Amino acid sequence: MAKYENGCGTQAESLEFLDISHNLLSGFDQPPVVLPWFELEGLDLSLNRLSGPLLVPSLHMQFYHISNNKLTGEISPLIGNASFFVSLDVSNNHLSGMLPRCLGNYSNTLQVSGVGFLKIEKRVLSVANNYFNGTLPHLCTTNGSGLIMIDVSRNQLQGKLPRSLANCLKLQSLVLSSNKFDDVFPVWLGTLPELKVLVMRNSGFHGVIPRHQSNPDGFPNLCILDLSQNNFTGQFAFEFILSGKSMRGIHLNGSEYMSAYEIFTYEHGSSYWLVEYVITGYSYEYSITLMNKGLERYFQKIREDFMAIDLGRIPPSLGNLTNLEALDLSHNKFVGEIPPSLLQLSSLQIFSVSHNNLTSQIPVGNQFNTFDNTSYEGNPGLSGFPLPKKCSRPKDGPELPPLTPEEDGVELDWKFAAAGLVSGLVVGVVLADFVITRFSERFTEIVALLIRLMKRMRRPRS
Repeated sequence: MAKYENGCGTQAESLEFLDISHNLLSGFDQPPVVLPWFELEGLDLSLNRLSGPLLVPSLHMQFYHISNNKLTGEISPLIGNASFFVSLDVSNNHLSGMLPRCLGNYSNTLQVSGVGFLKIEKRVLSVANNYFNGTLPHLCTTNGSGLIMIDVSRNQLQGKLPRSLANCLKLQSLVLSSNKFDDVFPVWLGTLPELKVLVMRNSGFHGVIPRHQSNPDGFPNLCILDLSQNNFTGQFAFEFILSGKSMRGIHLNGSEYMSAYEIFTYEHGSSYWLVEYVITGYSYEYSITLMNKGLERYFQKIREDFMAIDLGRIPPSLGNLTNLEALDLSHNKFVGEIPPSLLQLSSLQIFSVSHNNLTSQIPVGNQFNTFDNTSYEGNPGLSGFPLPKKCSRPKDGPELPPLTPEEDGVELDWKFAAAGLVSGLVVGVVLADFVITRFSERFTEIVALLIRLMKRMRRPRS
């Protein structure tokens, strides 16, 4: 890029929005530390070939999208000077170091010279697919935070989740996957009334997933849940995410997607006006990566009616979620059978229970006839279609129940009687052979005599 060009023949100070995304730009000519456009409110440099350190935005920057480049180094603490961020996306770069604490210090009000204040209703933060380490900073220090989407996936973050996330009352999407956290399941996130997407796959979480005692109706709007490839143990209290509209079908026209529009409320004295920026490129649509049959599947857009759940224990009550389209329970240590109640999921398109310790026969019928063996691999105890291991059936009828003590005694007596009978038969055969051999003539006479006596006994008396 040429040095600080203003592009329209106007002064650089008057430039408000600049979109040069989806190009092959490699950098700036004599790159500045801070971007020179002082009044710039929106800048989109995503999907280029920019390298070097992350440029610090100007003080009034609200939208800063510089994802999918080759940026390196750490995020400068000076980024905290732009305290009115609505959307910050630095994902898919090579940035490293710790996330600055100032990311949680952004104000919810933006002063506009001469007209009053704009109250920021929605914020987006994405730092996914970089090399950030350390702990996740406090991103929601007050209940007034406008963050609706946080994506810190595919980094090297460690430690515990900050409890201040419970202050993000407007949060709709939280993606934590592929990190190195060391924490238990954050059941306290169930208090967030707007949370729709919670992805925690392969993030170092462990322990029992408890029921939220103080809030049994937690996660009222949850639509997508991915807990796979962690170290959770025990039984999953599944019912605590089945309250309200959680995991239920949402009937829309099929063309609506989860997204964040930059909406402000203009406040001046006691009056309020709603101002919406209708600018192409500044509507931030959510995207996630889920497991599908052991493979990661990237969803560039998330339909409002899309629902998926990737957790652990397989409760029969899952069969009640008749609008469920994706169910991924892979890479855990679950035991037992696949509940036959899952046959009721007539809308199920994605299904995987691979790499567990499941046993018994795979349910037959409906959608289960469409899944291949990759949905079940890694479970030596499973059998039936589509696996090559067929169901084992007893050949000699059902197994008899164990004997009672009385029956066992009778069985013992019969064993002795049978032994005596066999031994007597052997002795009789041996003696008969001896007699017939030594006294054959005498034996023949005796037999003839017995035959004559029997004939006389059968003659009728006159």
